[in-house]
Amino acid sequence: MAAVEATQHALQPANQPVGTMKLENTEKRDTLIASEKKYQQAWADSKVFEQDAPSIKDVPLRSIAPKDLRKKHPKYLAIMAYPYMNGTLHAGHSFTASKLEFAVGWARMRGQRALYPQGYHCTGMPIKACADKLVREIEMFGQNFEGCELNHVQVEETNGHPNGEVTAPAPTQETTKEDVTKFSTKKSKAAAKTNVALKYQFQIMQAIGIPIEEIHKFAEPQHWLDFFPPLCKRDLTNFGCRVDWRRSMVTTDANPYYDAFVRWQMNRLKEMGKIRFGKRYTVYSPKDGQACMDHDRSAGEGLGVQEYTALKLRVKEWAPSAQSKIEGKIPQGGAVYFVPATLRPETMYGQTHCFVGPTITYGIYEMKKGKEYYFISDRAARNMAFQSIFPSWGEYHKVAELQGADVVGTLVHAPLSAQKDGVRILPMDSVKASKGTGVVTSVPSDSPDDYATMMDLVKKAEYYKIQKEWADVDILPIIETPSYGNLTAKFLVEKMKISSPKDAKQLAEAKDLAYKEGFYQGKMIYGDFAGKSVEEAKPLVRQQLIDAGDAFAYAEPEGLVISRSGDECVAGHLDQWFMNYGTPERSGDPDWQPAVLEHVKNEGHEGKEGLNTFSTDVKNNFVRVLDWLAQWACARSYGLGTRLPWDKTQLVESLSDSTIYAAYYTVAHLLHKDIFGKERGAADVGPEEMTDQVWDYVFCRTDQIPKDATIKTESLEGMRREFSYWYPLDINISGKDLIQNHLTFFLYVHTALFSPEYWPRAIRANGHLMLNGEKMSKSTGNFLTLAEATAKFGADATRIAMADAGDGIEDANFEEPVANASILRMYELRQWCESMVVDARILKEDESFAKVKESERHKNNDAIQRSGPKIFWDELFENELVGLVKIAGEEYEATNYKAALKSGLYDFISARDFYREATKAAGVGIHQDCARRYIELQALMVTVVAPHWAEHIWREVLGKKDSVQNARWPEVAASKPELDAAREYVRSTSSNITSAEGAQLKKMSKGKVTQFDPKKEKKLSIFAALKYPAWQEDVIETVRKNFDGMKVDIGAVSKGLPKAESKRAMPFVQVLKRSLESGIDSSTVFERKLAFNEVKVLGEMVAGLKQSVQKCSVVEIVVMDEEWKNGKVVAGSEGVKVGEKREGLPGAAEGAVPGQPGFYFENV
Repeated sequence: MAAVEATQHALQPANQPVGTMKLENTEKRDTLIASEKKYQQAWADSKVFEQDAPSIKDVPLRSIAPKDLRKKHPKYLAIMAYPYMNGTLHAGHSFTASKLEFAVGWARMRGQRALYPQGYHCTGMPIKACADKLVREIEMFGQNFEGCELNHVQVEETNGHPNGEVTAPAPTQETTKEDVTKFSTKKSKAAAKTNVALKYQFQIMQAIGIPIEEIHKFAEPQHWLDFFPPLCKRDLTNFGCRVDWRRSMVTTDANPYYDAFVRWQMNRLKEMGKIRFGKRYTVYSPKDGQACMDHDRSAGEGLGVQEYTALKLRVKEWAPSAQSKIEGKIPQGGAVYFVPATLRPETMYGQTHCFVGPTITYGIYEMKKGKEYYFISDRAARNMAFQSIFPSWGEYHKVAELQGADVVGTLVHAPLSAQKDGVRILPMDSVKASKGTGVVTSVPSDSPDDYATMMDLVKKAEYYKIQKEWADVDILPIIETPSYGNLTAKFLVEKMKISSPKDAKQLAEAKDLAYKEGFYQGKMIYGDFAGKSVEEAKPLVRQQLIDAGDAFAYAEPEGLVISRSGDECVAGHLDQWFMNYGTPERSGDPDWQPAVLEHVKNEGHEGKEGLNTFSTDVKNNFVRVLDWLAQWACARSYGLGTRLPWDKTQLVESLSDSTIYAAYYTVAHLLHKDIFGKERGAADVGPEEMTDQVWDYVFCRTDQIPKDATIKTESLEGMRREFSYWYPLDINISGKDLIQNHLTFFLYVHTALFSPEYWPRAIRANGHLMLNGEKMSKSTGNFLTLAEATAKFGADATRIAMADAGDGIEDANFEEPVANASILRMYELRQWCESMVVDARILKEDESFAKVKESERHKNNDAIQRSGPKIFWDELFENELVGLVKIAGEEYEATNYKAALKSGLYDFISARDFYREATKAAGVGIHQDCARRYIELQALMVTVVAPHWAEHIWREVLGKKDSVQNARWPEVAASKPELDAAREYVRSTSSNITSAEGAQLKKMSKGKVTQFDPKKEKKLSIFAALKYPAWQEDVIETVRKNFDGMKVDIGAVSKGLPKAESKRAMPFVQVLKRSLESGIDSSTVFERKLAFNEVKVLGEMVAGLKQSVQKCSVVEIVVMDEEWKNGKVVAGSEGVKVGEKREGLPGAAEGAVPGQPGFYFENV
C-alpha cells in the first residue's frame, strides 16, 4: 500500500502548492448557498426549465408551417459541446456552460421558449483505455493496488527535475498542458523529499477523488457511464443551470435509441457519398491498431498528416568511415539509397548536395532482401512500416546503424539533378531526426536554408572536415519569379542579410517568402516542364519521379502525437472509411465544403440564412479550417461507440457521432425517461422501431409517414413537431479549440443531412479560462473544478465571476477575489433590499426624515421613506435606472455579459448609492416608490447572471407569486436627455469642488501656501453664468455647420477655427459635441440653452455640498451679470440672504459659463 498512501498524501490539500484563495468567515456565503439550494429544489419541483414545442393537439401538425409556428411562438435552442464522461467538470467546462446559461436566461427574459438540453459524451478510446489500464494494474498489484510499492511511483530528482522520463497514463480529463503527473510529499523534516509520479491509472483516479476501495469498479467501462453523468448533473444543477434534464442521454450503444440515431446518420451520409472507403493517410497508433483521432490523443490534438515525396538517391561511392561500418552487412550488388523527403519535387533539377545531421543515429533498412536498402532515421522507418513501403506491414528490419558524421563525403546519384556525376552527402546541424526522414536534399537555388548552409560549408570546409569542392558547386537556376529573379534563395539571403545557417528566425521567414513566391508566381525555366507554372508543374514532376521508380509517396504526423494508451503515433496508409471533408481541389466532396463555406461567410441565398459567429476572428478561423481540413477517418476498431451499420467490426469515431446530437435532444424526452434508454418515454416507442425511414420523417427529410412504421401516428407527429419547432439550433457555444474539429464537423453534417431551413444559426466560441491570471494547473495548485467553485463561493458569486472573466475569443480570467467580493456585495445588497421592504418606516405628512432619524432607532436609516409627490432627486434616480436598463439589455443581446454585469449590477448599485447620499444630504430620505422600483429592477437586471439571488428578492422580498425565471425583461421608456445632462452636471460639479478642496489639503500637507485653510470653517460660493462669452458665438456657428446625422466632424471644426482661438475653443467644442451626440435637441444646444435649469439644480445641490465639503458652514449660489464682474445671490444654505448683491467677484467667477460654474472657498 506504500504507493497508494504516498499518492494520497501528496494529493492532500495541505501538501499541495498553494494556488487558490482560502476563505475565512463563511457565514455570509453559507447563507447565500442555503438560499441557492432552496431555489434549485423549487425550480426542479416546478419543472420550470422543462420546455416543449406547441402540442399537436393545440396546433395540428399541418395547420401551420414550422417557420410560422416559430415566429408565432418564439423559441431558443442552445447547446454546448457535451463534456466527456471520464471525470468531473472543471472551471473550463464551467466557463462555456456559463455562456450557455446566460444566453438561455436572456432568451427566457425576452419571452422565448428557451431550451438548454445536456447530454453525456462517452464515445471513443479514453474510457476504454483507462478501464483496460486498470485491468492490468489490478492483475499486477491487487484489487486495491496494495502490491504497488513506493519505488514503482517514486521519482528521483536532479536540480528539481525528474531524473529520466515519466510517461503519464491516459489522463481522465485534459485541462492543461502543464505536467500534472508529479506531486511531492514531505514525510517529516528529517525525511528526504519524495516525489510521486502519477504513473498508473489508479493514481489518476485517486487524484480526481475516487476512494481507493472503489477504483477497481472502473475496470469495467460501463461503470464510468454509471458514475460520472450523475456528477455532471449534480455540478450543473449546483451551478444553477437552466437544463431540461428530460432530454439527457449517454452516447454509445449503451443507449439503444442514440445508437439507432447514429446508425441512421452514418447510413444516410454513406448513401449520399459523404462517407467513402479507400486507402488514405491518417494518424495511426500501432499499439492500438487503429486510427488515432483528436479525442483519442493525450498529446498532439489538431495535428494531421503531412505528405512528402521521398526521393531515392543511390549510393555510388561510400565515405571510408561508412564503408568500414557496413562491411559484410550489405550484400554485394545490394543498392543503398539515401531517402530525403521533400515538399518541393519540382525543384529536384537543382540538387547540388544531400544533407544529414552529423550527430543523428541513422539506420540502413532492408527494402528488398539482397537488392534494395534505405538510409533513413529510425522514426521514418517506423512510419514507412505502416505505409506498405516495406515488404511486411509493421515490420522494418535494420541491417546497419551509422552516425550522420560517418557518411559525410559519400557520393550519391540524385534523380533529375543536373549534377550527373553525383552529389555529396554533407553535414547540416539543423537537420532533425523528428522531421522527415532525417535526410535532406539540397537545392540552394530556391531554399534559403540550403543556400546559407552551402555558403557556410564553402567558407569553413576545414572546420566541417570536408573538401571544399564538395560544397562549392555551381547553382542552377530552375524557377523564375517576378520578385526574386531566378535565384530566389540567394536574393533573399543577401537582402535579409542572413550571415549564418544559425539565423533560424530570419531563415524561417525567408523560407516562407520563397515558397509562396515560387509556388504562386514562379515559372519553370529548366527541365521537362519548362514554361509551365510551378503550381502546374509540381504534381507532374512528382508523378514523373514516381513512375520512373526514383521516388515514392511518404507521410508522417505533423508533430508528436501520443495516443491515450501512451503510444507514439505514426502516419498509416490504411483502407478505411472516411468523411469526405475538404475542398474539391483536395479530393473532397465537390459540393459539401463550398456549401459550408457559403454558410459561414453569410453568403446565403434566398431561403438560406448565414451563420452568426459574433466575431470576425471566429469567422476567419472557420474559413481557414475549411480550407485545410481534409478527409477524416470516421471509424475505428477499439473503444466505445456505435457499430458501423455496414461493418460491425468497426465503431463510429468519437468526433463523427457527435455532430448533430442537438437534433436528438429535440426528441430524446419522448423516446426514453432515463439516460440509458431503459424506460420508454412519452411516445411509447421501442429503439427497434426507430428505423432510418422513421428518423427521416421525424427530421423532416420526408413528408410521408413510412408505410412499415409501427409507431402511432400521434407519436410520430409529436416527434416531428418537436424537431421542426426547436430546429434550427439557435446557438452552439464551445471553446475556440473546437473550431478545428468538432464545430466544423458540426457544420458539415448539418448541411449534408438537413435542408437550409434547419442549418445552425450561430456559433459562439470562447477563449480558454485562466485562474487568477495564470494558466490552470494541478501541479501548482492553481486549479478549480466546478464543484469546488460552487462549494467555495456559491453559485451566484461563481457565475458573476464567470461573467466578469470576459466574453471574447481571447483567453478569459476567472478571478477568485471577484467571486469572493461578490459574496459580500450580494449579501449586503440582499440585506438592504429586505430592510427597505420589511423594515420600511413610511413618513407621515407632518414628519420629516431628519427628525425621525434623530428620534427613532433604525438598523438602516434608508428604510425611513417618503411617499407623495416626487422631487428632483427621485426623477434623476429613476431616469438613470431607465438608461441602465436600456444599456444592460443591449449588452445581453450582444452576448457581452461582462458589460451587461457592469450596467445591470455595478452601475445600478452606484446609481442607488448616489441617490441615497443625495436624498440623505437633502434631509428628505428615499421615496418608497423609488426604493421598490429599484429593488424590482435590480432583481431583473441580474436574473440572467445571478438567478438565485434574484429569485429570493422576487419572491421573498417583493412577494411575487411566480418564479423570476418566468419574468420578462422590463419595458422602459427612453431616458430623458435633460435629466441625463442634469445628473452628469451634478456629478461633475460635485467632483470638481471636492477635488479642489482636496488639492488645497495636499498643498497644506507639503507646507505650501494655500488660498484658504481647508481645516477651518469656510464658505463656498458657486458662480453661475446665464450667458456665454461673445467669442463663443463664432465657435457655435462653426460647429453648427459641421453637425450632421447626430455626429460632429471635429476635424472640420478644428480647421474652421482661427488658430489663435483654438486653445480655448476646443474644450468648448467638446462640450457641445457631447451634448449634441447624447440626444439633446440640436436647437437647444445651438440656441445656447442648457437642457436643464442650472440655477435650480445648483439650488438642489446646496444641502449635499454643505455636507460633503469639510467644515463648510455656508454655501451660496451667485448668478453673474453680463460683465462677469458682479452678481446676485439666488440660493444658498440656511442663513444666506437670497437677493443680496455681490460686487467685485473673485477671479474664479470669470471662467464660468452655462453648464460649467466657477467656485471659490474662503474662511469665515
